[in-house]
Amino acid sequence: MNEKIKLAVLFGGQSGEHEVSLVSATSIIKNIDCQKYDMYLIGITKDGKWLLFEGDIDKIATGKWEQEAQPIVFPGDPSFGGFFLISNPNRIHHVDVVFPVMHGPHGEDGTIQGLLELANIPYVGCDVVASAAGMDKAISKYIFESKNLPQAKYMIILKRDFENNKNDILTEIEKVFPYPVFVKPANMGSSVGISKAYDRDSLKKAICLASKYDRKIIIEEFINGHEIECAVLGNNNPQVSVPGRIVPSNDFYDYTAKYNDEGKSRLIIPADIDKDTVNEIHNIAIKAYKALDCSGLARIDFFVHKETNKVYLNEVNTMPGFTNISMYPKLFQESGIPYEKLIDNLIDLAIDRFKEKHNIE
Repeated sequence: MNEKIKLAVLFGGQSGEHEVSLVSATSIIKNIDCQKYDMYLIGITKDGKWLLFEGDIDKIATGKWEQEAQPIVFPGDPSFGGFFLISNPNRIHHVDVVFPVMHGPHGEDGTIQGLLELANIPYVGCDVVASAAGMDKAISKYIFESKNLPQAKYMIILKRDFENNKNDILTEIEKVFPYPVFVKPANMGSSVGISKAYDRDSLKKAICLASKYDRKIIIEEFINGHEIECAVLGNNNPQVSVPGRIVPSNDFYDYTAKYNDEGKSRLIIPADIDKDTVNEIHNIAIKAYKALDCSGLARIDFFVHKETNKVYLNEVNTMPGFTNISMYPKLFQESGIPYEKLIDNLIDLAIDRFKEKHNIE
């Protein structure tokens, strides 16, 4: 009988998406094949403490896990190959692969990935560069622009510049964009800090909100479009799922509509769009995935204009939500890959990429 793979599932983190990570991780942990994997459940608190949790899985989503967890150290030194409990530093817990189920800054932005690169441990998802570029929506927009991928018109402003020259910057924005406009922090996910501004007063408030989350703020043209998403899976030869359409319960698919609206938002899978538009979305999705040099997984978000049917690339999420209502697993479920198999595939892809990078047969 083959020895079980020692899998560390990382969750939590120091971002505004901490709670989303807890729910995503709970769902993944409950669907992992315990006959194939030995799991270490490692949570990172909002203040950055690393803790090993061995209790009731349902306590992760509620946040109660922290009360029962033990402090650990996960060193970047590759000679460790895992972690140790602070209470017992002489025993090293070896890890074969890590699944960092973490969203937002200090999790999805290349920081955790950098630590795992130093530790020389395979991990699920994109590498340092792709994670950082995918997290920073300003950088990814520049990359997509260089590849001539269709996007909404945008402008990047800096928090410090806005604080010093509010009226000038507001006037500049109004010269470029008609209202309404979207305002979002460059480095955030799950629609945290995003607002739709209808006039100068709401624009000012939206920029102030976004600046609480990042020093770079994106002003983006409003596209009167359907919100379409598709999932991508793979390394060198990625596959794309059927697309899905979001019907948000709010004015747009914000944080509340995603996680706290008691199912009022609807997901139409597969999306009710024509075949030519599906093919165009698939084509752009692969190009965007490869432009960022993604690996493992990503969810690619689009707008399809309601009148012209033009497709606009919105953004790439390199560690999309994995909750029971999340689009990524639902899209691949509809595409023929069930949740449990999807997790297996992601772990296999992580190990394959590690072997390829290190020239291991």
